[in-house]
Amino acid sequence: MKKITLFLFMLISTIQVYGQNKIGKVTDQNGESLVGATIIEKGTNNGTTTDATGKFEIKVTNSSSLFQISYIGYKSKELKGSELATNIVLEEGNLLDQIVIVGSRSLNRSATDTPAPIDVIDIKDITSKTGQLDLNQLLQFAAPSFNSNRQSGSDGTDHVDPASLRGLGPDQTLVLINGKRRHQSSLVNIYGTRGRGNSGTDLNTIPAAAIERIEILRDGAAAQYGSDAIAGVINIVLKKTTETLEINANTGIYKAGYRFDDKKFDGLNYNVNANYGLKVGNGGFVNLTGDFNFRDHTNRANAAADELARREFGDPRAQNTAIYLNSSFPINTNTAIYVFGGTNIRKGESYAWTRFADDDRNIPSIYPDGFDPLIKADIKDNSIAAGIKSKLKGWDIDLSNTFGSNRFDYSLENTLNSSLGATSPTEFEAGGFSLNQNTINLGFSKFLKDKMAGLNIAYGAEYRMENYAIFAGEEKSYKSYIAGVPGGSQGFPGFQPSDEIEASRSNFGLYFDTEADFTKKFMVGAALRFENYTDFGNTLNGKISTRLKVNETLTFRATASTGFRAPSLPQINFNSTVTNFINGNPVEVLIARNNSEVTKALGIPALKQELSKNASLGFTVRPNNTFSLTVDGYWVQIKDRIVLTGQFTDEDEQIGQLLKNVNVAKAQFFTNAVNTTTTGLDIILSNRDKIGEGQLTTSLAMNFNKLTIDKINTNSQLAGKEDTYFDLREQYFLKASAPPSKINLTFDYQIKKFSTMIRFVRFGKVELADWNYDVAENDIYRPKTTTDLSVNYKISQKLGLAIGSNNLFNVYPDMSSGYYTESGGAWDPVQMGSNGAFYYAKINIKL
Repeated sequence: MKKITLFLFMLISTIQVYGQNKIGKVTDQNGESLVGATIIEKGTNNGTTTDATGKFEIKVTNSSSLFQISYIGYKSKELKGSELATNIVLEEGNLLDQIVIVGSRSLNRSATDTPAPIDVIDIKDITSKTGQLDLNQLLQFAAPSFNSNRQSGSDGTDHVDPASLRGLGPDQTLVLINGKRRHQSSLVNIYGTRGRGNSGTDLNTIPAAAIERIEILRDGAAAQYGSDAIAGVINIVLKKTTETLEINANTGIYKAGYRFDDKKFDGLNYNVNANYGLKVGNGGFVNLTGDFNFRDHTNRANAAADELARREFGDPRAQNTAIYLNSSFPINTNTAIYVFGGTNIRKGESYAWTRFADDDRNIPSIYPDGFDPLIKADIKDNSIAAGIKSKLKGWDIDLSNTFGSNRFDYSLENTLNSSLGATSPTEFEAGGFSLNQNTINLGFSKFLKDKMAGLNIAYGAEYRMENYAIFAGEEKSYKSYIAGVPGGSQGFPGFQPSDEIEASRSNFGLYFDTEADFTKKFMVGAALRFENYTDFGNTLNGKISTRLKVNETLTFRATASTGFRAPSLPQINFNSTVTNFINGNPVEVLIARNNSEVTKALGIPALKQELSKNASLGFTVRPNNTFSLTVDGYWVQIKDRIVLTGQFTDEDEQIGQLLKNVNVAKAQFFTNAVNTTTTGLDIILSNRDKIGEGQLTTSLAMNFNKLTIDKINTNSQLAGKEDTYFDLREQYFLKASAPPSKINLTFDYQIKKFSTMIRFVRFGKVELADWNYDVAENDIYRPKTTTDLSVNYKISQKLGLAIGSNNLFNVYPDMSSGYYTESGGAWDPVQMGSNGAFYYAKINIKL
């Protein structure tokens, strides 16, 4: 920490304050002043707004820098710095020219002007300078408070990476696309995984090639957007470029290590994508993206220092194909129809734990050397949103319908049903699940420039319907054909007919949102949202925020809110059964759905919403347009977090008979069991300097995070069983949702056609409890720093090349016992990954 403080001091003390102020004025075509128009230097945090007379003053250090001038209902204009000291006239436009920033429904507010911290990430910039090819991993290294874990040996979670903001759950971050709610995955994380018991949004179904930018609101926003926004909101803004065909080809491979053979490289990745847009009418467009991504297995199983649990341990194989559309069709200057969405097909395969030759679940005549079950996933994800925007008597009106679906089918290869003996097939269809969501939204917004220094009023309603289903696999994937012998497909037993369910619910919400600029320097925002769910009732949440601009350099900001997260339909209805035999009698080991006979017998109440309280306080420092510093502290208290319990058995003295009465040997279930408090600090520093004929951009992004478990809630029948309800291992898993710190230091130097970037990422210490349940034997993953390097060369305006390496120096996390880790390998899933160095090359073509 002392080194970080010293670095900050040295960096700030060497800032060069140079440049000149430009004073200008913004008017409409009739010469009327436009109050509150925004002027922003593109690619920087340098920006301002016009005063009551339409005038503005802004610092310009480079006369060729581009500045964007925009105002509600007018076409935005781009000017060079040398052109700002003049009268700027904006022409009346249409709704296609308006830009909405997540966290604010005011069309007159930029990301640099909001009372809550917002990261705006230029996807084109980070994809050209890093080796990551999927969205989760891109954000993992670009946003300090975003964390993602790639799993191994965790069934369906191997194919859908759990991701979170500020160390909270995957389902406590709301994802929007073009400002519209995105559906979640049908998968609920169950086995050996971060985010266990949660169901989140699968970001990797959205190709990076289709995205213009990503906005991350690092603040609780349930009062603004509804359920799931406890940790924050990720808004993905799709491309709307036209008349340019852009093609990208990317490939990369890992430096192999800890394999049982002598392969030098593995885990081949390659991606090919294309994006093209057409103009439609006056300001309309159709933008299309096609994307194909392939990722092969890695294997790092030959690292265990003791008894081997797995012969195959590493990344799963994944083949991802996506087509995405973004479009808008103007009807007139005040009305436009928009349509966006896409389809994604992912075929994945991952290895389960090894069944060795002498395992009683193996049939030696089929697999003399044992076998490694291969779990295959066929995931289909579809979405379509359509709506109409219009302007009527100063009100911006937006009516939309958004539909999304996610279907997850399991199958297995290289396995068997041991109860069938030598006649067992080695491939099975194991069933799966699906989730559909349809959202209708109607919103109204109006900016009153003559009220105070600007007043924005927004209100609206939302109606959402959801449907969830589980479907069974083929009989041989779950049935035992010999009493006393475990049945079903090894590695992943199929869903049984008794597991099947189809459930639905709906909810209705009303919201009111206002932002008042009392003066140009002081604003206050307030939001209120009411929602009614058919399965648990009503909830009312509010938020208040403020921003005080002390001067052109220093701004303070703060928010306080209440929030909620509705239990997902998979959490309420997931059910999985494995049949075992005890003394020749079949008994069930199950994950019981919330309203099952088992949960009723144990007195488990119906799942209800998680409740949260959020507060943040921060400041920004921008002494000039080359340097910025933002510091934001946060506090999040969550009551009744939903978790998956440990297994209760029929041997328990108090409740064993209750389980025997319903013919169950072991059972676990979802319940509102845990209260937590998360505190943290985000620090983001950026500076640009001219060095020689080029420009050096330095950025330092830091997240410090701490989660404490305040209480474990049980009912009267399960009192005193907290160790089973939410045991030591599960508590450590929850605390390790994010490392206590993540620090990203990046140097990006550009000179003419050449650019190079070097990035250091320090992942903080992670501590987990292993299968020994011994605190003294915890798996300790000490802090580690990875180094990324990229070199880019722009051969021409139409052709660019890049080569580089992630984790250049082949750094691995500390090793643990493969026999006792949750994953069965030498490393549990941690943010930095356990594949070692990755080398890549990229080519970009524009036509």
